[in-house]
Amino acid sequence: MTVEITSYEELRELLGTPSARAANKERRALHARDRQWLAASPFCLVATAGADGTCDVSPKGDPPGFTLVLDDTTIAVPERPGNRRADGYRNILANPHVGLLYLLPGRTDTLRINGRARLVRDAEFFDDMVVKGHRPILAIVVEIEEIFYHCAKAFLRSELWRPETWQPDALPARPALSKEVENPDMSLAELERYYGPEYGKKIYG
Repeated sequence: MTVEITSYEELRELLGTPSARAANKERRALHARDRQWLAASPFCLVATAGADGTCDVSPKGDPPGFTLVLDDTTIAVPERPGNRRADGYRNILANPHVGLLYLLPGRTDTLRINGRARLVRDAEFFDDMVVKGHRPILAIVVEIEEIFYHCAKAFLRSELWRPETWQPDALPARPALSKEVENPDMSLAELERYYGPEYGKKIYG
């Protein structure tokens, strides 16, 4: 039998009350250490939701420091060439609320930023986000409403950064997975060429 939680009161009864330290740790402006974290982070996850509640989480990655700090309450995340689905961008146009989770490889804590986003197609600061000669064609500008560090427990439980626990061969390689799930009409040889050595050379163009 499934027992569903249907109220905040039920949830609190089950989980208990957070400590004052956990409940009050969010801030509204960047600390100097937050700036250092963003300067060192090469990867973040951007969560969005459409007007109808449908959700998306998109990975964003670049050399460390790819997220540009514009001021104490504003950051910018550059767009890089992808699959052009624009799921998260479509959501932002309908609902500006976003959540970002910044990782540092090897670190078990994370930096969380929640705020309101807008899409910018050009600005002077785009010149500061050029990578390998490629200037972004748009950026997500986020006005920070909440920022705080998240605890390490999920990373410790998952042993995410322990190479001896990694199982990259638990599933077929990307070309075989693509043929089976996404592109059954393409040959495996075609997909192996697409995801081969040349794939990494096209990530900025």
